[in-house]
Amino acid sequence: MGAQLRVYRQKIKSAQTTKKITRAMELISASRIQKAQARVAASTPYSRAITRAVSAVATYSNVDHVLTTEPEKIERAAILIFSSDRGLAGAFNSQVLREAEQLAELLRSQGKDVVYFLVGRKAAAYFSFRRRASERVWTGGTDAPEFETAKEIGDALLEAFLRNAEDGGVDEIHIVYNRFVSMISQVPEVVRLLPLEVVDGVEELGDKTILPLYEFEPDVETVLDALLPVYIESRIFNAMLQSAASKHAATQKAMKSASDNADKLITDYTRLANNARQSEITQQISEIVGGADALASAK
Repeated sequence: MGAQLRVYRQKIKSAQTTKKITRAMELISASRIQKAQARVAASTPYSRAITRAVSAVATYSNVDHVLTTEPEKIERAAILIFSSDRGLAGAFNSQVLREAEQLAELLRSQGKDVVYFLVGRKAAAYFSFRRRASERVWTGGTDAPEFETAKEIGDALLEAFLRNAEDGGVDEIHIVYNRFVSMISQVPEVVRLLPLEVVDGVEELGDKTILPLYEFEPDVETVLDALLPVYIESRIFNAMLQSAASKHAATQKAMKSASDNADKLITDYTRLANNARQSEITQQISEIVGGADALASAK
């Protein structure tokens, strides 16, 4: 009984130590989520406004532009996956990787070759473990994204899009990330970034919104050349911010669940330890009584 009691007490101590760690991580994520939510709220209106402007310009300019014109045949497609640098976030990384795998299967069924661009160490580790190739990898800073990183990613994707498929370029680009819905819900989102789907952008305006009339200086092509890279960077940066906010929310939820499980373990092992201690006391009393009876019988 004594050995069993020591085991229970050791497990209680381990659970208490785990609870301290998970509780601290929960509080850290709770403190970061507020700032992450504020950055998402500040970035989303700008991203929507840029999408509105680009959609309206591309729709009503009647100009075929390389970034808005659908190719006759799409041979290669790129998938940009947003993951995190750290784990302990529940299903945050697994669900976005699963969504990317489903998208890749769909594109391959359409006869397209798929190449990957990865953001975050978890996606890089996922591909490295399976010995699968990727074009570019960006790690570090996923908890607090910087616009310079979004610009670098946008430049790399745009450069690949402007190259011919025969030279290693791509004909379309998709992004997969976790969209922040609430503290409880983070939904994996798939968006085709290029070529620009102007119909989607126009539908976001609603039936009651009147599109503005544009005058282009010096011409439509120059305006689109300047506006579309800004659109790409803003959409990528918004996706990075959405992913960061989702990661902090997922970490907070996972750590709270871990703390609750640690509490349950402590309660269960405390009950078992008390039972073991009671059994040990009962056995000691029985031995004392038995010894006393034996001495009394000997007299």
